[in-house]
Amino acid sequence: MVVRALPFALAAGAVVVGGCGQKGPLYLPTDAAAARRATLPETLTPGSVSATPVPATPAGTPTR
Repeated sequence: MVVRALPFALAAGAVVVGGCGQKGPLYLPTDAAAARRATLPETLTPGSVSATPVPATPAGTPTR
């Protein structure tokens, strides 16, 4: 029974994997609308003004 299910599972997996993702060539947009879009750091932390990461203090280091 497992032998019969294996080809079906492989075919179903190929269909699922083949159907996901963005179709077409990948490119970086350079038009005016793209300049106003949020960057990844801005998207992850929408309330922050600065997009530069702040270094964390190691555990056990006293803060002043």
